[in-house]
Amino acid sequence: MTSRTMNLRWPGTGLGLLLGCLGFVANLRCEAQNLVPNPGFEEYDTCQAHEFGVNGPISWFRTNGTPDYLQSCLPYGHFQGLPMNFFTYQEPFEGASCAGMVTYWQNGPIEYREWIMAPLLEPLVVGQTYYCSFRANAAFGGTETNPQFWLANDKVGMRFSTLAIAPWNVGDPYPTPPNQAHVLYPQILSDTVGWTLVSGSFVADSAYQYVMIGQFFSNALTDTLHFADPNSVFLWYPRAYTLVDAVCVTTIPEGCDFGQGVGEGQAIAPVLFPNPARDQLVVSQREGAEAQVMDAVGRLLWQGRITSDRWVLDVGSWARGAYVLHMAQNGRVESHKFVLVE
Repeated sequence: MTSRTMNLRWPGTGLGLLLGCLGFVANLRCEAQNLVPNPGFEEYDTCQAHEFGVNGPISWFRTNGTPDYLQSCLPYGHFQGLPMNFFTYQEPFEGASCAGMVTYWQNGPIEYREWIMAPLLEPLVVGQTYYCSFRANAAFGGTETNPQFWLANDKVGMRFSTLAIAPWNVGDPYPTPPNQAHVLYPQILSDTVGWTLVSGSFVADSAYQYVMIGQFFSNALTDTLHFADPNSVFLWYPRAYTLVDAVCVTTIPEGCDFGQGVGEGQAIAPVLFPNPARDQLVVSQREGAEAQVMDAVGRLLWQGRITSDRWVLDVGSWARGAYVLHMAQNGRVESHKFVLVE
């Protein structure tokens, strides 16, 4: 990844810190600050059944619906226990806790979603690029005889706000989906075994002070996948439920998890950022690759060569939507999706 100049100066020089974290003092470890408090939901007051906003994980609260605080300290098979609970069987990505939330509800007039929010440790700086990630897992199974949540959905993501949204209480109206997220997973998140990395970057256009996790798009803009035979499911609940862990927001690409330790294919994948994008898409560490961009129906939109390790493609005039970047280099062919938004 390309190093970026940080607001840190060596004493007596005019040089920024251009080459990452140098060994200024042998015993000091230089690392980016994660601006998300309690990012793995490990900090809590007592081990008992909790909801976000009702003695749940410290720093987090609910802003839509009743998301769940899932903990390994609860008895096996408890409604909010780990690994077995009402919704699924799943070990947390790290530590002993994670969050769980409804991310799609198919039936009924109310497009129900569950969102969680936390205050950032410091406000974002306008014009600064921020790198974000979290881990997500699609729930299926659980302790009920018939599957209760048996859909998967796309567009699980992260959204930022300058103001805190009032904590949601039972009886409150449900907020209308804003159909926007700063970082999202554009494909259907359907892995019920492993933890999927959701990551991206964006340039702050406001001094955002809060981060929110959930699915922020209406049913009309959401794609879904059925996990189970319709004859085996409880038909009252055509819903999707997603687990979330390891939330991160930092100012340098190396500060958040962008694929290390999640399998060879992801670990060596090129970095595409920002994703979603508006005006420019940056391709990192693929100098010399032959590349093509196809639109959602397979039409060739652009082709050429990646000419640097931090190569920029201007996409401001392209139609908003989903695209696929194909790259070939040294006999290896790779394909990566990206999304253009307003």
